[in-house]
Amino acid sequence: MKYFVNESCIGCGLCASTCPEVFSMNDAGTAVAIEGDVDDASLESAAEACNGCPVAAIEQA
Repeated sequence: MKYFVNESCIGCGLCASTCPEVFSMNDAGTAVAIEGDVDDASLESAAEACNGCPVAAIEQA
């Protein structure tokens, strides 16, 4: 499973703090997701980050 962050991101950092293995903050102050598949150990926290996004900027691919 892969995730990506769309243009709705407000840069709150919740995803990066919930699942730093998958999400990080870029120089522009918005979140980005890793390009590859999420490993099994991070699936639960990545889903939590996705579901917790206050502006629904994280999408599954």
